[in-house]
Formats: sequence, C-alpha cells, structure tokens
Amino acid sequence: MVNDPLRVDLLCIGSGPAGQRAAVQAAKLGKRVVVVEKRRVVGGVCLDTGTIPSKTFREAVVAFGRHAEQFRTRHGVTGSARPTVEQLFSRVNEVMEREGQVLEQQLRRNDVMMVHGEASFIDAHTVQVVGDGSTQRIHAHYILIAVGTVPAPPVGIRRSPNLIITSDEVMSLERIPRTIAVVGAGVIGLEYASMFAALAGVEVTLVDRRQRPLEFLDTEIVDELIHQMRNRDVTFRLGETVERLELSEGSPRKAVVHLESGKKLVADLVLFAVGRIGATDSLNLPAAGLKADDRGRLTVDDRFRTTAPHIFAAGDVIGYPSLAATSSEQGRLAACHAFDVKAAPMTNHFPVGIYAIPEISMVGATEQELTTGKIPYEVGLSRYREIARGQIMGDDAGLLKLLFHRDTRRLLGVHVIGSGATELVHVGQAVLGLGGGLDYLMSTVFNYPTMAECYKVAALDAFNKLAE
Repeated sequence: MVNDPLRVDLLCIGSGPAGQRAAVQAAKLGKRVVVVEKRRVVGGVCLDTGTIPSKTFREAVVAFGRHAEQFRTRHGVTGSARPTVEQLFSRVNEVMEREGQVLEQQLRRNDVMMVHGEASFIDAHTVQVVGDGSTQRIHAHYILIAVGTVPAPPVGIRRSPNLIITSDEVMSLERIPRTIAVVGAGVIGLEYASMFAALAGVEVTLVDRRQRPLEFLDTEIVDELIHQMRNRDVTFRLGETVERLELSEGSPRKAVVHLESGKKLVADLVLFAVGRIGATDSLNLPAAGLKADDRGRLTVDDRFRTTAPHIFAAGDVIGYPSLAATSSEQGRLAACHAFDVKAAPMTNHFPVGIYAIPEISMVGATEQELTTGKIPYEVGLSRYREIARGQIMGDDAGLLKLLFHRDTRRLLGVHVIGSGATELVHVGQAVLGLGGGLDYLMSTVFNYPTMAECYKVAALDAFNKLAE
C-alpha cells in the first residue's frame, strides 16, 4: 500500500547555498517547505566536498607553513617540515561539523522540514525520495532544483583512492603526496595546485590543454599568480593534453601520466580537475518534462524558471557564474518569483574569489573587455610592499589594480592578488556599485595601517597618469 504523499508549497532538491536560501525565504513568506538532501551533511556540495572544506584546507596549509617557519626559526632547525593529513584535516572536519550544525539550526528555526535521501521525479509535481531503507513521496506546488555539480570524470581513466582522484576525494587522502600532477588549470585545479605547492616537500606539476589559464581574469593578475606559483617550484605544462594513464609496478605504486607531446610524468598522486557537470542524472528529469544539456545543466529564464513553469533551478546546476554567493542569491530570488514577491534582480557587480595561494579576487571589467569595447580607461596600481600593512603582514608581492574611465573617472574594475584579496575587493565593489570613482577614493580617509589604503594609493597613481 502506497501512502499519500507529503504535500508542500515548495520542495527544494539540494541543501546547498541555493536550496537552503530558497527554503528559508519561502518559509519566511509563511509557506510549507521541505528540503531533500542526499549527502551526509546539510549544505550540499558546498559543505561536503567543495567550498568550505577546500577553503578550510587552504587556511590549514597557510597556518601550518607559518607555524613551521616560526618553529624552525626559534629552534634553529633546518630542512622542511611535512604535516600529516591528520594535522591538516582535523580543522577541516571541525569546521564542516560546526557549519553543518549552523545550517541545520537555521532550517529548523524557520520550520523547514528536512528529508534525507535521493530524489527522483515521478511526475511534474511529485518526487520520490529513497533513503535509509525507506521511500517517501512528496507533492509540491513549486519545485526548486538545486543539486549542484559533481566533478567531470576523466574519460577512459579509472579513479584509484590516494592515487588517481578528483577534487571530491581530496579530503579523503590518507597521506600527503611528495609528487602530485594536477590535470586542469581551472579555478579548482589552480587552487589545489597552489595549496599543495605551499606544503614543504611537495612537487607539483600542473597540466592543461590551454595555453593560458583563467582567461576571464585580468592577464596581469594571472601572470603574477603563475610567477608566485613558479617561485614555489610549480611546473606548468600548458598546451598539453593527457593521452593515457598507467600505474607503475612495485610498491608504493605511482601514476604515470603520458602526454600527447610524448612527455611522461610520474607522480604519487594525480588530481583530475577538468571541470564539473550538473548532478542531474538521478533525478529522472523526463518525468517532469525536463531535459539537461550535455553537461547536466538546466536552462532557466531571468526568473530562474525552467521550461516547466512551476519548476525552478538555481546554483551551479544552471552554470555560470557557479559561485556559492551568487547561488545563494539565485535561490532567494527563485523563491520570491515562485510566490510572486517583488524582488530586485541580482546585481551584475558580483565579486569573483579564487582561493589559491595567493588569493585572487575581482569585480567589474577587465582591461581586455574595456579594450575590446573601445572604452577609454586608465590604470591605477598599488603594491602591497608600498603599504605599511603589507609590510606588517609580510606580503610584498600582492597588488591592487583599479580601472577608471578616462573621461567620467568612474571606477570600472577592481583586481586584487595577495593576502586578503577576497575581503579587500568588497570596498571596490561598493564604490563601483554606487557609481563612485577616482574623486571619491582620493578624498576618502581609510584607517591606517590597513590594506584598504591600497585604494587611495591606486587612485593617486591613476590621477597622476591622467594629469600627464
């Protein structure tokens, strides 16, 4: 006998930033909401294997390097200290557990129901959830698909724990490798390559078929990132494609990466970071009248509606920009649109943050875009080594780059690389969003010593160039 389905106003499939924010927004509108999550923790990919663990891992790497250097200096120890996975991952697990509790409590406070299990459509309004030996049906007036993404599998290559992995398995490593080959120089590949390179005694090789990584970023910023990573002995193999992979004989086994150019790389670990695809395979989309593209993504309109008017999608599953922050706002807006609540559209001036070592962040236009659009601009630069706070922090390689319209003097773009870049960018985001520019930044008083002083120095630099 099949029980009657649970009936709700909104069903969110996925509890990541998009699903969680949509659920809370709908609940605050007095709607009956349920969230379905198949992963072990509330928070989806963002909390389980993505944003939170990877960024916490980064901070653990940075902190260990700082403390190890202090220990060597204090005790006159030479050589390189290698952390264990327990030392690096203990903080990751602690943060994940705490953040999961925070998200659960937030959903509970707003009377959002949680159902754990894997969801699939029975029809356009009904979903079946299978989990923990039980099956439940949920009928929803509106549905939000916020299932996120999974790593694109390496074609023709079998994954092997602790030897051939994707980014989802990094936090399951049993040991820190001495040599690692990262395949894919996108955001995730560069982040992890820089993190492992910052660990003492780890040799990193980065392989990508493109001649230049992160083409959406300012070229000068990317050049600086590559320069700093090369200073940490990262080897770049750009314009190269992996032909095949083999496993060596003997113990311990190693991965042998054969490139189409004939080069061969031998590594303790191969990390494939060749993009991500929408996690829609198990949803039985045809039953709802939906179809994903060849990357598993769903197409939506400007109100986040799919081709089925009552089914919305938000977050990484709809593609660009695939950021946790934008996903959260997309989920909120989707809930507002579903229940006919007026909401201003998401701003175009959202920041991009890349948590490599060093950090990179940007908002607004790049030099390439302004040049292509034939928009006259001037550049203002400020280097961390010129700023008292930069000296205090020991970061002499970072820089802030501002782009101003030559005629109106409005701020058009902000580009930062260095310590605290993902925080520092928000000053520029506010100025840009409010239509400010050169005159405001030159006349504003910033705390001293702070990194925000970079804005005044960069503005003065641009002013001097405009006066020439």
